[in-house]
Amino acid sequence: MKYTVVKPHLSEFPNPMRLNAGDKFSVGEVYEGPEEWAHWYLCSAPGQEPGWVPMQVILLQDDGSGVAAMNYTAQELDVTVGEIVEGGRRLNGWVWCSSITTDKEGWVPEDNLQTATP
Repeated sequence: MKYTVVKPHLSEFPNPMRLNAGDKFSVGEVYEGPEEWAHWYLCSAPGQEPGWVPMQVILLQDDGSGVAAMNYTAQELDVTVGEIVEGGRRLNGWVWCSSITTDKEGWVPEDNLQTATP
């Protein structure tokens, strides 16, 4: 689905967390903020900066740690107002998008997007 960006988004995380299916990691606090993005957890993995991981990716272990249920990256996509992006998977208030102009990919807050008109 194509979207028009109605609010800019700039990532605050230049080194996003990346997980491969089966990777083990620590599960931390749940996100609490004015945006009300539910079910995102601040996680950490060896050799990486902490990153936000959606509940759907986490196989929670008895000891409170997590195992990645699938490949995942916390990569966010920088977008500007008026830009057209191709949207894919939606998770907990975010959409995985590809920029039509730069071929870059990443997560964009769903509230920053509007379905593009043909």
